Amino acid sequence: MKTIVVHHPQHGAAGPSLLEQSAPVPPPPQGHQLCIAVQAVSVNPVDTKLRRNHPADAPARILGFDAAGTVLAVGPLAEDFEIGDRVYYAGDITQPGSNAQLQLVDSRLVAPMPTTLDFAQAAALPLVTLTAWELLFCRMPFQVDCSRARGKHLLVIGGAGGVGSMAIQLARHAGFRVIATASRTDSRQWCLQLGAEAVINHHQPLAPQLAALGVEQVEVVLNLADTDGYWDQIGQLIAPQGHVGLIVEPTGALRIGDPYKAKSVSIHWEFMFTRSRFATADMAEQHRILKRAASMVDAGVLLTPHTRTLGTINLANLQQAHAAVESGTTIGKLTLAGWD
Repeated sequence: MKTIVVHHPQHGAAGPSLLEQSAPVPPPPQGHQLCIAVQAVSVNPVDTKLRRNHPADAPARILGFDAAGTVLAVGPLAEDFEIGDRVYYAGDITQPGSNAQLQLVDSRLVAPMPTTLDFAQAAALPLVTLTAWELLFCRMPFQVDCSRARGKHLLVIGGAGGVGSMAIQLARHAGFRVIATASRTDSRQWCLQLGAEAVINHHQPLAPQLAALGVEQVEVVLNLADTDGYWDQIGQLIAPQGHVGLIVEPTGALRIGDPYKAKSVSIHWEFMFTRSRFATADMAEQHRILKRAASMVDAGVLLTPHTRTLGTINLANLQQAHAAVESGTTIGKLTLAGWD
């Protein structure tokens, strides 16, 4: 089968690079596994990070942590799936990824994809949907269909990215008054289109811009962009007993005393691969989240963050997608669909 891997060339380029490579067909699925024919993939920051940091002495590795495809074979413990099902998933960071024609995936991480989307549109959803959903409704004390959040202000720093695109929609559905950050005309418009009540510029001090909107404090902040860079600002604008959600590892030590301590602020970390990496007892929660999200997409409640398909799944297009994600200027999610 065709795959695209990250490896360290023996000669020439100094760092890790992507390479098209043939690989054996996976063995028959065991246990909870499904064998899936990958039809479309998306690229996330985790892909680019793993590519850049691939160890020089490590074997070639298949990346890819967003996919949509068709079930080809079902393991004996994989429930509720049949051959031919159209599914989507984000996978497991400890296993070979989706940049391959065939992939073995734990069925507890997989769900039927939205029926109203094609493979490319569906492939843009899983990782960012799970990240935003788990942060808001698993790590924080809120529920997707609960009035507890009604009227509270929630600030999304990095609203036009993939996770931000889903966080805006999910928070709005839960009843929050959502304010997002974006700096360009097109990214600001994207956030408004997804349901943000207002958009402020993350390149400028946040508190004065919020004050201009009549908002002195916010109950929830999702910092999806730069943990270190906004730490002090968030400490000032977060409300007492508020919640701060983080997904980006800081580059240095964070001061977690005052004002965070004085305000009894709750700090929540989200890593979408926690459940699969540590084989937690609730792994199947990701199946349930994706299944619910698909129903919300089909009902018109959620929109896919898909903005552009770069072409088929090949080396040149995947390299282009990695470069686009690393530029930090993409809106929503980019996908690749089909194989040459």
